[in-house]
Amino acid sequence: GCRTLSLSSHVGFDSLPDQLIKKSIKHGFCFNILCIGETGIGKSALVSSLFNTDFEDSPSTHFLSSVRLRAQTFELQESNVLLKLTVVKTVGFGDQVNKADSYQPIVDYVDAQFEAYLEEELKVIRSLFSYHDTRIHVCLYFISPTGRSLKTIDLLTMRSLDSKVNIIPVIGKADSISKTELQEFKKKIMSELVSNGIRIYQFPTDDETVSEINTITNGYLPFAVVGSMEKVKIGNRMVRARQYPWGIVKVENENHCDTIKLRRMLCTNMEDLKDKTRAYYESYRRCRLEKLGCRDIGPENKPVSLQEVIEAKRLEFCLEVERKEEENKQRFVQRVKEKAAMLEEAEQQASMPVLTKFERLMLMHREEELKLGKKKKLLEDEIAQFIEKKAITESIESQVSVSNPVSLK
Repeated sequence: GCRTLSLSSHVGFDSLPDQLIKKSIKHGFCFNILCIGETGIGKSALVSSLFNTDFEDSPSTHFLSSVRLRAQTFELQESNVLLKLTVVKTVGFGDQVNKADSYQPIVDYVDAQFEAYLEEELKVIRSLFSYHDTRIHVCLYFISPTGRSLKTIDLLTMRSLDSKVNIIPVIGKADSISKTELQEFKKKIMSELVSNGIRIYQFPTDDETVSEINTITNGYLPFAVVGSMEKVKIGNRMVRARQYPWGIVKVENENHCDTIKLRRMLCTNMEDLKDKTRAYYESYRRCRLEKLGCRDIGPENKPVSLQEVIEAKRLEFCLEVERKEEENKQRFVQRVKEKAAMLEEAEQQASMPVLTKFERLMLMHREEELKLGKKKKLLEDEIAQFIEKKAITESIESQVSVSNPVSLK
């Protein structure tokens, strides 16, 4: 419903882009990279090669019982642009015998960064402008250059992360296989990703300025990368390369590897990676708020304000607290009564005189004597009856023996 009007003269709001550029340059930028791969596959070397800086990372061990994540933050400056770079690496990934849950610490870390940003967003006094955003913008997933297929741990990890972070698969140490094998390996990787329903990051092609180069670069996925900070003299120049007995692999030569393509694409599409990360965060935020009971629409499809939801939750919580307090109070009163009764009985027993106790014991003794006397009398009567029956039986037997003599021979 807005009308489009033409200005009769210059006003000055066309300087807004320049103001945003100056403000952004003054504040600086941040970018967070997650490197997932087995120990020794070249994660540190590739990151150093991408940013032309030796980050001096200590080597990792192969004997960790579980996967750990190590985050390091660096400040880089190119021209007058300041970049706060955070590199998160997986330590011990793929080294365990049981690799079933190796991806879980990574998923938990990504969710923890979303949760930290959500907590900052929900604070009463927020400082999002100066807040160090640690949400992962891109995940470089390193694939071992086996030349065969993806491992099960690779499929499980990427499937659990493709809805949370932008995944760019790269083949680490790609100079260890031939070019023919490398091309076949790339096709096999992409086929397995599609057949398993794993979504990886595709460089956007809707922007006319970068659509052509992004379309071409999407055909190079996954990138075959080689990282090295060692410099080798070739002719009169010193270049970053890996030197072998059979030749030299130049890191910054696009005919040898895709490291330069990866660097160019990361720098060209950095803002798009951040936008996609915000979309993943919005999905996480929506799920978290729905679990907390927040809704935009009520039962009758009527809009519900956040204040009403919070007030309803607060009232429900207060009623629950009152109910539990009443239950605890009743339980406490019952226990106090039981304890008082026990103490009263103990006091009565303690205050009872010794004579009374003796008399009670004597009474019990007399009752026992009476019971025993009754039992004794019953036994005597039974004995008398038995003796009488015995005498009668003997007299009858003697009469029978006299009237019918029997030879004892």
